[in-house]
Amino acid sequence: MKLNDILTGNHNASEWESKGYELPKFDIKAVREKTADEPTWVHFGGGNIFRAFPAAILNEALNTGKYDRGVIVAETFDFEIIDKAYTPYNNLSLLVSLQSSGTIEKKVIASITEALKADQQFTDWQRLIEIFRKPSLQMISFTITEKGYTYNEADLARGLNPALAMGKVCALLLQRFKAGQLPLTIQSMDNCSHNGDKVKNSVLAYAQRWVNDGLAPAQFLDYLNNQTKITFPWSMIDKITPRPHQLVKEMLAADGFEDNNYIETDKHTFTAPFVNAEEVQYLVIEDNYTNGRPPLHLGGALYTTRDTVDKVETMKVTTCLNPLHTAMALYGCMLGYTLISAEMKDEDLRTFIQKIGYIEAMPVVTDPGVLNPYEFIGAVINRRLPNPFMPDAPQRIAMDTSQKLPIRFGETLKKYIARGLDMSNLILIPLTLAGYARYLKGIKDDGTPFQPSPDPLLTELQAIVAPLEIGKTNQDYSCLKQLYSRTDIFGVNLYETELGKKIEEMVKELYAGKGAVRATLHKYVSAR
Repeated sequence: MKLNDILTGNHNASEWESKGYELPKFDIKAVREKTADEPTWVHFGGGNIFRAFPAAILNEALNTGKYDRGVIVAETFDFEIIDKAYTPYNNLSLLVSLQSSGTIEKKVIASITEALKADQQFTDWQRLIEIFRKPSLQMISFTITEKGYTYNEADLARGLNPALAMGKVCALLLQRFKAGQLPLTIQSMDNCSHNGDKVKNSVLAYAQRWVNDGLAPAQFLDYLNNQTKITFPWSMIDKITPRPHQLVKEMLAADGFEDNNYIETDKHTFTAPFVNAEEVQYLVIEDNYTNGRPPLHLGGALYTTRDTVDKVETMKVTTCLNPLHTAMALYGCMLGYTLISAEMKDEDLRTFIQKIGYIEAMPVVTDPGVLNPYEFIGAVINRRLPNPFMPDAPQRIAMDTSQKLPIRFGETLKKYIARGLDMSNLILIPLTLAGYARYLKGIKDDGTPFQPSPDPLLTELQAIVAPLEIGKTNQDYSCLKQLYSRTDIFGVNLYETELGKKIEEMVKELYAGKGAVRATLHKYVSAR
């Protein structure tokens, strides 16, 4: 069983289907021909998340028979991905959905029609110019991570031959401008707040420099700022796509699926002809397009307003997912866990995050309307975090905690204050914040050391709690005022709220000695 056999028709469809593989329901060659002549969508970033999510959504839309165009992928960073993960398989891939039940679902993705290297050193660049000059092009999109939207003086100084992704995109937009100021929507699908603005700011930085240096006309800036021509919508994306899993490779090999080799590039990108990803996914997009759009709603994407996208993101980041992650990470590290899925088998930890989300954070959530907050948390607790295929570790999630707390918990506390709500009923959010002072000691509940995860403020914050000793009675805890009064870390000065003293008392319990973390966690979770 090989992917290329599907394209040539040399496969036994009944064999594939009998082994649980869903095959494309559309004419792959016809879609490729139509897309080559009249492309509508170019996506920058050929990594695993793209194949597992945006490309898979389009695959679903094509399966309905209501659309006839695929997506062209352009890689800006790691060109080996094209050579090793796309070209040998004629741009076909296998999506393996990892179910929380421990089973997998398998689907051949055939929506990608071309895979190009987005750089002037390759002949693919001329093909990209050709595509960008086509009136049919509706959208370009990105999964290049937030770092991909950066620019610097050195790259700006390279003129029309930039090396960074946003410079390359701006150079292609200049071609579209020259072709008649054709309309286009520039859509980020990266997991970062107000992502459309990040794309816009970077693109405009290049355009402004080129205008200043006489490399582009002033009208180019007008074109990019004209919202009837160019738009930069926001989106919220949520799906975990880990590197290829050994267990998945073994399952596929047992089926007789031969395209299951691992690929590691020189830039340490880990991929394969198959992509494994969690079953749950969300893509909420601001519906602000100037030249039409691919019907991704047919595959499950939600089109809505910018305000609603913002509400969905706020719901996720401040209530329904990210705070739960942080609470699990801090206590998981102290209790010696190395997998989030294993933590979910711990009744104290599972109940801990469940009550944080449903009871303590939910009262200040704004329901975005398109996604139900209760159902979102339910999916997190019952399907996402317990998934045995997800190798996520509390140590990874605990990275940069000092930068995450003001958003993940501070925003909730600010809403309690702004709405005049009684915070005396809060128990488990304070317990999470108290746990941070205990986590910073780098000593597990059993008394053995651990290395706290990298954080720009780690050394500074560890110095604050340095006077505290685990198991020492009658010690001075006044150093905690220096920690919990910091608005840069907690969003609010906790000592100016009724929570400061409560957190301090919880910290004392957590520092009582070996086993105190478990005992304190169990006590407060049970009380809540």
